[in-house]
Amino acid sequence: MPNPALNDGAFQRATASQPPGSFTPGWGSPASELPTDVFEPGAAPGGPISGGPSTDRGTMTAGGTVTATAILLGIVMVAGWFGWQQVTVTELATRVDGTIERAIDFPAWVWIASLAGLPVAILTVFKPKLARFTGPLYAAAQGLFLGAISHVYDAQWDGIVLQAVLVTIAVFSVMLVLFATGTIKVTDRLRIAVVAATGAIFLTYLVSWIVSLFTSGVPFIHDAGPMGILFSLVVVGVAAFNLLLDFDLVQRGVAMRAPKYMEWYAAFGLMVTIIWLYLEILRLLSKLRQR
Repeated sequence: MPNPALNDGAFQRATASQPPGSFTPGWGSPASELPTDVFEPGAAPGGPISGGPSTDRGTMTAGGTVTATAILLGIVMVAGWFGWQQVTVTELATRVDGTIERAIDFPAWVWIASLAGLPVAILTVFKPKLARFTGPLYAAAQGLFLGAISHVYDAQWDGIVLQAVLVTIAVFSVMLVLFATGTIKVTDRLRIAVVAATGAIFLTYLVSWIVSLFTSGVPFIHDAGPMGILFSLVVVGVAAFNLLLDFDLVQRGVAMRAPKYMEWYAAFGLMVTIIWLYLEILRLLSKLRQR
């Protein structure tokens, strides 16, 4: 799913609510006025945008965002382990071709827990100040679902989950390096292209879901043919480029000296993108395994 959290409006509203003179420069300032070393190697984890010792503990920092993101992802992993344990896989028989027929028991309450995360996410988007509390709740809900669905995939294709995790980490690392080194610059044109592509993917999934209620669905999206694999590759690419937009907005929030609670809001947004990226990579790998 596309990331609804990290957007210009969220940080603009947060900084606008700060007392006069508590943040500079304003949102929308020319790129030359915004520091660009937030993610540079060697910057102090808890320091301000210049990488030196922090002088304002009430404002957002890159280090604080990294810490909050690590905490949320840690919660996702712990909840994921618990969700994994809730799925029961029973081997029934071995087919002639050597594959094993399995029965998978997926508890319904895991779906309920996942759906319960939706109102929590919506509340976080509209009330960023609550992200310190709602972020962990959302991470726990999604972690349960990710663990359970990952076990289902792993039962069908042994080792696919580890591959998906490693590929997700690799993609995240590559995109972070490309952003930090300035190899790929986030321009207005790039933002528009990524947002448009993300919206198109969301609409495609929505239409596919509606069609599946009456028919067998849209084959080219879900099958393992060339079109299905190409579609998944495109979606993974768009999800990866969403990370660039997330990094850019975090950097701009730090440059604006957004309030401290925006660290958790930014971490929540990054978590949403990472979860989406992982699920799309898992789906792509499953299609490749079917060929």
